[in-house]
Amino acid sequence: MKFSSPVNLMMIGVFTLLAASVQSQGTDRGNVTDARVINSPGLEPGSWLTYGQTFKEQRFSQLTQINTGTVDRLGLIWSKQIGDYNMRMQGTPLVVDGVMYVSNGWSVVYALDATTGEEIWTYDPEVDRSYIRLACCGPAHNRGVAVYEGKVFVGTFDGRLVAIDANTGEEIWDVDTWIPAGLGRFNITGAPRAAAGKVYIGQGSGETGHRRGYVTAYEAETGEVAWRFFLVPGDPSKPFEHPEMEMAAQTWGGEWWKYGGGGTAWNSLVYDEEFNSLYIGVGNGAPWPRDIRSPGGGDDLFLSTIVSVDVDSGRMNWFYQTTPGDNWDYSSAMDMSLGEIEFGGVMRKVVLQAPKNGFFYVIDRSNGELLRALPYTDGIDWATHVDMETGRPVENPNVVYELEPQWIMPANSGAHNWEPQSWDNELGLMYFYYHDIANFYSLDEGFVETGEYQIRERGLSLGWGEGDYRRRLIEQAGPRPPSQAYIGAFDPITGTYKWRHELESDYNGGVVATKGNVLFQPEGTGNLSARDTNDGELLWRFKAPGSFRSTSVITYKIDDTQYVATMMNGNRAIDLGGTVLAFKLDGDHSLPIPEIAQATVPELPDDIYSQEQSREGDDLYHAQCASCHGGIGVPNEVAIVAPDLRLMTLDTHSDMEEIVIGGTRAQQGMPDFEDTISAGQLESIRAFIVEQARRLQEYQIQNQEAVEATSNEEDLNRA
Repeated sequence: MKFSSPVNLMMIGVFTLLAASVQSQGTDRGNVTDARVINSPGLEPGSWLTYGQTFKEQRFSQLTQINTGTVDRLGLIWSKQIGDYNMRMQGTPLVVDGVMYVSNGWSVVYALDATTGEEIWTYDPEVDRSYIRLACCGPAHNRGVAVYEGKVFVGTFDGRLVAIDANTGEEIWDVDTWIPAGLGRFNITGAPRAAAGKVYIGQGSGETGHRRGYVTAYEAETGEVAWRFFLVPGDPSKPFEHPEMEMAAQTWGGEWWKYGGGGTAWNSLVYDEEFNSLYIGVGNGAPWPRDIRSPGGGDDLFLSTIVSVDVDSGRMNWFYQTTPGDNWDYSSAMDMSLGEIEFGGVMRKVVLQAPKNGFFYVIDRSNGELLRALPYTDGIDWATHVDMETGRPVENPNVVYELEPQWIMPANSGAHNWEPQSWDNELGLMYFYYHDIANFYSLDEGFVETGEYQIRERGLSLGWGEGDYRRRLIEQAGPRPPSQAYIGAFDPITGTYKWRHELESDYNGGVVATKGNVLFQPEGTGNLSARDTNDGELLWRFKAPGSFRSTSVITYKIDDTQYVATMMNGNRAIDLGGTVLAFKLDGDHSLPIPEIAQATVPELPDDIYSQEQSREGDDLYHAQCASCHGGIGVPNEVAIVAPDLRLMTLDTHSDMEEIVIGGTRAQQGMPDFEDTISAGQLESIRAFIVEQARRLQEYQIQNQEAVEATSNEEDLNRA
C-alpha cells in the first residue's frame, strides 16, 4: 500500500481514524454495479458514479436545489490542493457513497469526504515521471478514475492500470497495459471505464515515436486480459490479430506499419448496456500527413472512427469513420453521449459526438447508420459538407496543404476537443463549447525534398514543417486568422443553436447542465460560470486564482445539500498547485486570490553565440522542448505549465547538460535526452534560449521604463 500524504505518526493516526470512521458507518463504499449505474438517474440522482455520470454519459443532472433563482447564493464550501502547478488538472471527480474519488496529473488517487474535502486515503502509483517525454500536450494529466465493485481503477501516466480498494486505498492489482505489438511505450491520460465485469482502457502518445492503438478489456476482479481490439493494422507479413485488421489493412498504403499508424483511443470509451457494446472513439493518424504514413492509401481504418465492439467477445459490431484518411489530426476520441431521438417519426437510439473536424454526428447505435452530420461551426475550411448518401465528408479541393501550405480551420486542437458535453435528452439539445482556431499545415521539409521521413522516438513526430522552414511558409501565407470560442445549446437534427454566446478565452473547460436550468462551465479565464440553459445568459461567476482550461465540472447531492465541484489548474506565479473546489448554496469558505507577480528574467550568461548556432537551436528547441515548455515565437495550441526556460538561473544554465542529457531531474518530470540530443546540439538549444531571454529582458526593461515615465507624468499633472 502506497500512501503519499501520511508523513509521520500523527498523520498515520489521522488516516486510521478516518478509515475507521468510513468502516464504522457500515457502508461497503464503492460497491458500484451495472444495475446501480443503470438505475441511478431515478434512485440516486445525487451520485456521480461514472466518468459521464451514467453509462449514457449525458452529464445532465436531475438536481434542482441550485437553480436560476438560487444560483446567485452559490459559494465555495471547501477546497483541497491535490497537485502542483506542473500538471494539468483534467479529471472528472466521482462521488460514490459520500466519498469523492479524484486523481491528479501524476495519477495519484485521493478519496475525500465529499462534504468537507477531508482526506480519507491517498494512493500514489509512483509513476515513472520520465514518461513525460512521450506526452503530446505538455506535463502530466489524467482524466479520472472508475469505481466498480468495491475498487477504484486508474490508468497511470506511465501506461499501467491499477485496481485499488475503494475503502482503504490498498493496492489490489497493477498491470502493465503495454505490449510490443503496440510498438513504443505510451502514456495513459484517459479515464478507464468499468462495466459488464470488465475494465476498459486505451492509450495516448499518438504524436510520439512508433504508435499503434488498441483497447484492452481486463477482468475487474483479477486484472487478467479478457480481450484486446487493435485499431490500426500491423505488419501485413505477419498474422493479423483479428479479422477486422485484415479488412482494415486493405485501406492503407505504403509501409504504414513502419510508422505505427496511430489510432490511439486516448479518451472516449462508452458502454451501452442496451446493446452490450463498447463504443471506442479512435484517435488521429501518426504521423499526421497521410502522404507520409500511407502514401497512395485509402481511408486508413480505423483512424478517426467510432467503433462498436461486443463487450463479451471483443469483436466488432459496426464502425463509422468521421474523417476518412485523416490528414489534420481530426481525432474522434472526443466524448460521446448516448440518447434517444425521434427521427422520421421513429424513436432511434443514437450515439452523439462533436469530434474535432467541425461536424456533429448522430449515429444509430444499433447498426452504425449515419442519421445526421451537420456543421456545428462556421469555421470549416477542409471540407464543404458531409454527403449523406455516402456518409463521407467532401474535402475542399481548394484547401490542400500538401500543394499549398496554409492556415486551415479547424486547427489540430479541433473545433471541439475532449472537454465534456452535456445532453438534454428531453429537449434534444447538446450543450458544449467549441472554438474557431486555425492551424498552419504543411509537410515536413525533409519529406518534401527527399520523399523520406525519419520518425522521432522522443519529442513530437508530427510530420509537418518546423523551425525556420515553418516560419518562412507562414510569412508567405500571412497572419493567423482571428480566433473565437463559443458556448451554446445545439440541436443536432436541425444543425442550429437555440442560443450561442462568445467566450473570453479560446480554451475552456467542459460543461454540465441541470434540471434546475443551470449550465456550469469552468472557463480558461479562471472563472467558474453558471448560465441559464434557456438563453445562455450569465447568472453567477466565481473568480479563481488559477485557470480552468480543459477541466470538467460535476454536481452531486449528499443528504439535503447539492454541491458543484471542479478542479482548478495551479498557478506557477504564486506557487499554487492544482486544487479541487466545491460549492454549495450559502457556502462561506474563502480562497485567497493573491496578486500575480510577473516573473522577471534573472541574470543571464554572457556567452556569445553565432546566428547559425541560435537558428539550429531554434529548430531543435521546437522539435524537442516546446511540447512541454511552450513555443517561443511560434503559435502554441496547448496549455503549457512546465517552466519557461528563458527564466533559467545561472546555476541551471551550468547544470543544463546534466539535467537534459544526464537525466538528473527525471523524477521531477524532466526526462533525459541522452539518445536524442548531443552535447553540441544542447549548446545550440541553450544559445537560442539565451538569445530569446535577452529579448524578453530588453522588453521588460523598456516596459518598466514606460510604466515609470507614465507614473512620473501623472505625478506632475497632479502637482
